[in-house]
Amino acid sequence: MFPVGPAPWPRLRVLWALWALLVVLLAPWRLWAIQETQECTWQVVLNNLESVGKNDAIDHFVDQELYTVDKVFDLLVDAPIDRDEVRGLGADEWERPWSCTLLGSGHLLTISLQTYLGFPYYLKINYSCTGEVSSEALVRKGHLTGLKPVVLVTFQSPVNFHRWKIEQLQIQMEAAPFRSPAERCDAEEMCLMSWYTPMPIKNGSVVMRVDVSSNGLGPFIPNKRFHVNINGFLERGRDHELQFTVGNELFHLIPRHFVNVPSRPLWYTVDQTPVLILGGIPEEKAILLTDTNFKDFFLVELSIDSCWVGSFYCPQASFTATIYDAIATESTLFIRQNQLIYYFTGTYTTLYENNHGSERWVRVLANECIKRLCPVHFHSNGSEYVMALTTGKNEGYVHFGTITDGLVSFKLLPRDRSVCNAILVDNCSITWAVFIAGDYNLLMLVEIVGPTSSKYFQVVSYDLVSDYLVVLYTIPEFIPDARGLEFLMILGTESYTNFPMVPKGMSYNPYNNLLLIWGNFLLQSFNSENFIYLADFPKELSIKYLVNSFRGDMAIVTENEEIWYLLEGSYQVYQLFPSKAWEVYISLQVLQQSSRYAPNETMVTLFYEDNKLYQLVYLIDNQQGRLIKRLMPVEQLLMYQQISKEYVLERQGSHLTLSFSNFCPFTVMRLQELPNPQIYTRQERYRAQPPHVLEPWGFHSENSLAVYQGLVYYLLSLHSKYDKPYADPVHDPTWRWWKNKKQDQDYYFYLANNWRSAGGVHVDMTSYEKIYDLKAENELPERIFLDKGTSYSFSVFLTTRKPEVQHGPSFQVLSPVDLAVVLADPDCIEAMVKEKVLVNRNSVLFWVTLSDKRSCFDQGISGHHLMKTSMLVKVLGSSGHCFQNTNRGPRMQSNLMVPVLIGCPPGKRLAFDITYTLQYNRVQNKHYFDCVKVDPEMPCFLFRDIFYPFFLIQDLVTGDSGSFQGRTGSLIWTTENTTTTEDLAFNIMSHNSLGIEWLCLENSPCHDTIPHNIFAPEFFFKVLVSNRGVDESTYCDYQLTFLLHIHGLPLSARRAFLILLVSASLFVGLVILYIVCCLLSPYMVKVCNILRWKINSIIGLESNYTYSTPSDSRAFSHSGTMSWRSSRLNSRVVYKGAEENKAET
Repeated sequence: MFPVGPAPWPRLRVLWALWALLVVLLAPWRLWAIQETQECTWQVVLNNLESVGKNDAIDHFVDQELYTVDKVFDLLVDAPIDRDEVRGLGADEWERPWSCTLLGSGHLLTISLQTYLGFPYYLKINYSCTGEVSSEALVRKGHLTGLKPVVLVTFQSPVNFHRWKIEQLQIQMEAAPFRSPAERCDAEEMCLMSWYTPMPIKNGSVVMRVDVSSNGLGPFIPNKRFHVNINGFLERGRDHELQFTVGNELFHLIPRHFVNVPSRPLWYTVDQTPVLILGGIPEEKAILLTDTNFKDFFLVELSIDSCWVGSFYCPQASFTATIYDAIATESTLFIRQNQLIYYFTGTYTTLYENNHGSERWVRVLANECIKRLCPVHFHSNGSEYVMALTTGKNEGYVHFGTITDGLVSFKLLPRDRSVCNAILVDNCSITWAVFIAGDYNLLMLVEIVGPTSSKYFQVVSYDLVSDYLVVLYTIPEFIPDARGLEFLMILGTESYTNFPMVPKGMSYNPYNNLLLIWGNFLLQSFNSENFIYLADFPKELSIKYLVNSFRGDMAIVTENEEIWYLLEGSYQVYQLFPSKAWEVYISLQVLQQSSRYAPNETMVTLFYEDNKLYQLVYLIDNQQGRLIKRLMPVEQLLMYQQISKEYVLERQGSHLTLSFSNFCPFTVMRLQELPNPQIYTRQERYRAQPPHVLEPWGFHSENSLAVYQGLVYYLLSLHSKYDKPYADPVHDPTWRWWKNKKQDQDYYFYLANNWRSAGGVHVDMTSYEKIYDLKAENELPERIFLDKGTSYSFSVFLTTRKPEVQHGPSFQVLSPVDLAVVLADPDCIEAMVKEKVLVNRNSVLFWVTLSDKRSCFDQGISGHHLMKTSMLVKVLGSSGHCFQNTNRGPRMQSNLMVPVLIGCPPGKRLAFDITYTLQYNRVQNKHYFDCVKVDPEMPCFLFRDIFYPFFLIQDLVTGDSGSFQGRTGSLIWTTENTTTTEDLAFNIMSHNSLGIEWLCLENSPCHDTIPHNIFAPEFFFKVLVSNRGVDESTYCDYQLTFLLHIHGLPLSARRAFLILLVSASLFVGLVILYIVCCLLSPYMVKVCNILRWKINSIIGLESNYTYSTPSDSRAFSHSGTMSWRSSRLNSRVVYKGAEENKAET
């Protein structure tokens, strides 16, 4: 048994008198508050379209296809939406089927017909409170008192930035009340109700965070965060029931799966993994799988072959079905069973253009003996990684796995020789490996067996780029003797104990460069060469695994299931469980009758979520077993631990009193003068509210919810379409939506106020916008992005416990508190701290400025290849001693760690300022001629005019847009200035250049363009503009590629001469033909007359023969004779007339 609570449960009922008194001192305000007020919490579930209005419906995010909402938008005949945009085609084309791909940035939705589509799921929101009041009555009460939940959905940026745009996108939505039609009730008009919002999705994102808060009306409900992730390992069967693609779901949790089973680490790619898995279930090829961070979970039996390929080089003693190592990435799951590795890629159409989902588990490295999988917690260069350590024939090598868009590949490292050969030893084994993605460096913990069978360990570094391997550090064989110190610097001159050092693993934090080597000890280093021994951790214990928050603290789990805690930047290690502080906390939970603790419980795993430490625990209560996720109360335990160690019993009169020593050097700590966060966090946020419904109680219908879906979809589609080369006249993605409807806003408002809006729905144009002015919340942001030379400033206000005054010739007040700023990379960033002592307030004010030093990053694409570093702000002497009471319990103060990302921040771009370019060119050239066929999205420019382009640097996060003042280069033009790049390949232009002259010389693409009609030729230039290498004011490599429409191109000299020659020849030929015709016209007339006479003669002769009959041959002969004579006579007359004319001539 591995209990998480105290081993002897009855001991909780017989607490020491001192501890009972301590509980009374600490808990009464909380207990009284619970009695006086109700503690409420939000409840959020996912509902598909068919489940809306059903009370107990809970769905999982499986479907990733959009659906059409054109029918409900057809009803909005008099609304500020563009019906032409809804239809997109004429009525005769409306019956064709529609098709679409999913919404995303970088890849736009491809729609055949509809512009307004809907998402496949809704978020159903309720809340509950402690007490006997039903949840349905609470929700009705909240609605009547004006409560409206506000939902903030945050989309996680994708791993592969080569395919998708890197952005920090949020959308804030107000929930719409909806009355359930499932049940009919006569007593209460509102019956059962809930709030609903669309659950949007976007391409490239499979991890979404949902933060629910109140609008400030109704009962007080603390903010709460939920994880709503897409599960690519579920599919709908033929009966539309959900089933797993990785195996079969087991519906019963058997106690033997968890009781007496050691805990195991939870491994995944930080912030990128939608589905988490956990193995370690004894003798079962089953895993725990969750898409909600263990708010709920599934027990799944995997459909793997479970075979074991043994050979003489695989030292496998026995066979087991247990899944030992399990790692989850953005799209792929990895497991190790015995010495075999399997992976399974989920079905995520939002991540790939083509589905790479697996049909079954794929076994890789089948001929290798894999003894361990090592996780890589952070992605880089558009890929994720996993490492497999081998034994047997390939001992001393690492199989390095790369996952890109769900495609898995492995390569053997080092490339040329094994680690053993590289460090010149005969027998070695790699115990652990850590990949430092920013440096493309692989750190390996290598166990070496010496000639006398003695073992020692070394830390070996391997550079993946240069194929260079070097030994960084040799770990001492024995544990140092700290002699009562908290820590000891390992210099080689210290004394050692008789306890051998047994390293088992390593952990690395890329934000502060902290490398930890752990086993029955803790060694830490910030440069991987100089190590510090942390003496507070007992050498009698052995660490099983570390859990790192990567935000300044970590938890340690030992082989006997003890839990320890370490604050990075300090040297003290705290024991959380078992401890007296834990007993106090359990006592309070028993008093509150908490259902989350039981006398018989086993910890399954320990993990961080949103900077909070959580346990997954199996409880057995009243012979019933259940698996729950609960918060590990680190702050409470540290506070109770501090109080339990430092107290004094003092007699005052006839009774004893308790007094405690507070080691926190300050009483108040506040952050002030924080700048607006968006410019540093790069968080883009949109706001959407449900359409107003013309219903007395304000309840929405299924149609109005569908309208809400379409509006949210179109708002996000405008966001994705806005990232285009040509800048709009107004720097806002929503400008195009309402630009033709703003003038009618009062009319639509009039219709809504008089309940005459079409479809019973009023769409308020001001309810769909992008937010640029978020305010700081008196706390440091989640992360900070720094461009070249930029800085971040804030102040720290501290109220001290007692002032120190120095008397003498000059009266001076000394500050009893000191603020330190620890930088992970002082060569790249710098901090300046200014202090001001406020004597009258017994306080000290510190101004802190963090700045980039312009030295550690080259130019890069926006959001790509950012350098990770960090800043730690701490009050000296306060680590683990200072806490602030909040409505969510105590919160640790004085250690503020902020990740800093150096490089080109996301959300910055270079755009072609077509509006000002047209205005300026019209003024400079005294005219402007557009193409015959005008395209408002791409105006034309005349070839012979001087072209004056202007560009904008636009910040999509803050809304700033200004003229680009740097310099750019291009190959397609020439200018009067002669500034070029060093290789003479590009002309360099700036905002004050003299303009561009188009050349189109021989061998250029635009040379000798053939016209296709009577108008001058046109040409589309594909222009690439970049500031790389010519602009030193920013880390951003602005690359803009756009099409430029040029008309009026001249013909080449050869083609012009050919056209002139052909035209002249045709003209001369026509003139000569005219003269010839004039000279020959009399003869032509004669010839024509003769020809006509002959034709008439032939026609007349044939007509006489035609009217003769055989019965009157005599008549025929006479007639024929007369005709012949007549013709002869006529011919003579004609001939004679001709002779006379000739004689006259």
